[in-house]
Amino acid sequence: MAANRIRVAKDKAELVKSLVASKDTTGPFQTYVEVMVFAAALGVKNKKRVPLGETTKREPSPIPQENFASLGYDLIIKLLGINETKDINILSSREEQDEDKRTQIFEEYANAGLEILQNELRGSVDYSERILLFLSLERDGYPSEKQEFDLRSFL
Repeated sequence: MAANRIRVAKDKAELVKSLVASKDTTGPFQTYVEVMVFAAALGVKNKKRVPLGETTKREPSPIPQENFASLGYDLIIKLLGINETKDINILSSREEQDEDKRTQIFEEYANAGLEILQNELRGSVDYSERILLFLSLERDGYPSEKQEFDLRSFL
């Protein structure tokens, strides 16, 4: 496993590309690193990990972990590793197996988050607006479906 690079599942590659702002898209994120960190956080929040399966070799190509470090996100990969394994030794940078495990954990959480985003963004034209709505609903909680509409609240 290429532990020094974060891979993207092939079936999520188009989504990741569309989430990054470019001349062709109006994505809400500036870099692939930000997309993957957001997706991993979403996966963690939902306590969901999904194995990658087949990964993309082209755009987005595997992201060097140095890119995460330069933006200050390398700690997230390490914290997820500690949290998941409950073993501080996973931070050992000299052990390739520990590096591989940390990378795998992060990739699986990010893949789960991308899966959630894929479902939430289906049919959406403006990803930024839909993500904002999604986050607002997560923060405020989903309204109860059993609750009846009450006009008295407008009086």
